[in-house]
Amino acid sequence: MTSPLAGRRVARMNGAGNKILVLDLSDGSPVPSPEEARAIHRAPGLDYDQMMVLTPARAPGTLSYVLIYNNDGSLAGACGNGTRCVADRLARETGAERLTVETARGLIACERLAEWTYRVDMGPPLLGWRDIPLAREADTVALDIPGAEAFGPAGLVSMGNPHAVFFVADLDAIHLAKVGPPLERHPLFPDKANISFAQILTPGRIRLKVWERGVGATLACGSAACATLVAASRRGLSGREAAIELPGGALTIDWRADDSHVLMTGPVEFEREIELAPAIFA
Repeated sequence: MTSPLAGRRVARMNGAGNKILVLDLSDGSPVPSPEEARAIHRAPGLDYDQMMVLTPARAPGTLSYVLIYNNDGSLAGACGNGTRCVADRLARETGAERLTVETARGLIACERLAEWTYRVDMGPPLLGWRDIPLAREADTVALDIPGAEAFGPAGLVSMGNPHAVFFVADLDAIHLAKVGPPLERHPLFPDKANISFAQILTPGRIRLKVWERGVGATLACGSAACATLVAASRRGLSGREAAIELPGGALTIDWRADDSHVLMTGPVEFEREIELAPAIFA
């Protein structure tokens, strides 16, 4: 049986190097199954970190409800780089400079600042141990994680998905593919976690590498950049605004004091449109 996704077109994009596909199913067509999401990722030229699937809007004043697929077929609650890509597609369709979409994380306001630059409001961080979630009560500002004591205490934050951020003196010494997988699946994280290693260059400039839950090592992770700024600020390692430098590019993160919302500003790039061939789903 042919998949209803066959013949659909996806926009291949990136946000600071984060590999993104945008699939518009706002006509109410069936959304991808986990198996179909994995099949798309395996297809030549379609590998992605996140696939942003636009479905009919649910909340008044929003343009879309966006489902966020990791490349293993699992769903994520938030993806800042992907949300900027979605904002770009919708802004070009509607002409709107400001728009709001909804994800499992909640409402996300987006603003076009320049031709290929967008700012998105990722909402307030969740800092309670139950909200992240953790398997037990713990200090989320600085926690030594069993088996990872060599990296020092981690800051624990949820931006709609769980994050553990370690601050290290030499980022280049971290073997991400070796240490990321066991930490992602650590018993402390019942829903797994995104694992970040950050090096403070100055209070306003931070280098970052991320092992992303359900994806692996990525060139960029927007929610991790947000979590890193929050974790650094809570530890007194930075102010409430900083440039976060990832392998794929830089993001500006601002943890707003008046309402605790985290704002992310960064680039998007449109690469090409690709038709989903029936053979992908065979």
